[in-house]
Amino acid sequence: MSEVRGVVVAHGELASALVRAVEGISGVEEALEPLSNEGCTPDELARRVRRATGQGPAIVFVDMASGSCAFAGRRIAREGTIAVVSGVNLPMLLDFVFHRDMDLRSLAERVLAKGRAGATADLPGE
Repeated sequence: MSEVRGVVVAHGELASALVRAVEGISGVEEALEPLSNEGCTPDELARRVRRATGQGPAIVFVDMASGSCAFAGRRIAREGTIAVVSGVNLPMLLDFVFHRDMDLRSLAERVLAKGRAGATADLPGE
């Protein structure tokens, strides 16, 4: 089985910053491709995502579930073996780079769970 590609699509410089952080922490390079929506029309962003995902399998990690990055990812996901995971964070990306040999569905479910588990709150009075 081929490794799942990872593409991080986010507003501004967020995608590049996340990918650099993952590479610095994990030592794994070139597992994730960052894309920004900055200066892109919806069609141009979709073209960039399509180019980055290739023929799949791929996970497109996006910053928000309802925004131009997610809409572009979903447009591409309808065309092939691509999953879109929103709410991208470091825990999910770090897990992704070490488990890219899994099947797409299992990997997408796994990184989503890791991302959710990585979001916690320490509240006053607790």
